[in-house]
Amino acid sequence: MEPWSVPQSRGPAAVEVKGRKENQVWYLKISKLALAFAIIHSKPPGKSCKEYTEHLAKIVSEQDFGWKSKVEVLEAEVFRLRQELLLNKICRRVCLESGKQGAFAETLLDQECINPVNFSSQLEDSGCDVSNDYAFDSLGITSDFHQSEHNIDASKSWLEIVPPLNLCCASKDESLTAPVQFFQHLLEIKKLSEGGILQADFTELENDSFTICNSVSQLLDGLTAFYNSPKFPVSNVLTEAVCVLIRLITDTKLSNHVLKKCFKKLEEFKKNLIQIILRNSSVNRFQALDAVPHTLVLLGRNNILRNSLISFLLSELRQFAEQLLQAYQIHEMYDITQYENIFSLFMILEQLLQYETEESNISSLDCDGEEKIKFLKNLDQIILHLSDEFPLFSLYLWRVSVLLNSAQIQID
Repeated sequence: MEPWSVPQSRGPAAVEVKGRKENQVWYLKISKLALAFAIIHSKPPGKSCKEYTEHLAKIVSEQDFGWKSKVEVLEAEVFRLRQELLLNKICRRVCLESGKQGAFAETLLDQECINPVNFSSQLEDSGCDVSNDYAFDSLGITSDFHQSEHNIDASKSWLEIVPPLNLCCASKDESLTAPVQFFQHLLEIKKLSEGGILQADFTELENDSFTICNSVSQLLDGLTAFYNSPKFPVSNVLTEAVCVLIRLITDTKLSNHVLKKCFKKLEEFKKNLIQIILRNSSVNRFQALDAVPHTLVLLGRNNILRNSLISFLLSELRQFAEQLLQAYQIHEMYDITQYENIFSLFMILEQLLQYETEESNISSLDCDGEEKIKFLKNLDQIILHLSDEFPLFSLYLWRVSVLLNSAQIQID
């Protein structure tokens, strides 16, 4: 005898929810029907219902796009205010009370007016080794400040000296303007605080990780977008963006805050740049890719970033060498484009390893020891098998192994 199934009774709450859903479905059907009748009755002569419906849909979508644009502008304005608020918290007071401090600011301004910063030449000559004289003109400060600096009261906010940030961005290049100016202001505050002109409390950076992380993300995303589809000639904003990034990560005080909050984003940025180098197959890619290796080498000026960057490069080179050896042994085709691009990674790695050798950075070499062991394992056999067919590639592999071993010997 089969057991009888006892139907479960539904409570009043379940019945109410079901009735509400049925009402919503019915209301939606009635609304669609009413809309269809309204379109039919308002249809102008000479147009079919389909054409008129598509026309109305286009108008609505344009209105939606307009609202989205307005929302983006408002969000950008809110973020700009957050940036200014953070900078205002960091820099609480202006301290131009003594003639010595006023003279320092005046000298700073005079040097900037006489020798304006040329960001392109800095990037080309020394890899964004920005001089300590870099100052106010790059932030858009006019000569009005130069004329009235002696009248500044100690109670005034730094924002009364430094003008507000400008977030009017219309293109990919201009989207970098906001984070570039924010970090320029931050770097200037640090320099002026060291000169005794401003009182700054950089512990505030720990209390607002959102603003710092989003500013760094905007900067890195803007650079990645350019490197993915570069345009020439390179704009000044892009050059300044690289300079600001390098100044941030090489500054002993600010780099700790940036790395603590944005290390994962910086790691992702480095990986993206490596993949941009490997995957680029355009005809004129060598000119376009020239800036990418340069940026990676500059990132390697920071010991912590250099450590992980060396690991990434060793991993990519090891994997490609193994793939090339396998293709050679079974007589398969290999990726010629990637083979040509891989030499850029060799050159980056050589420069970074030379930094390691010169600085005898023990901690860095110890940290990437696992990837180093993987790279050197069976390397002699790979070089032996590939040396006849790929002599240049084998030579670069050998050079890297020499640099790795010489750095270790120097430490020992």
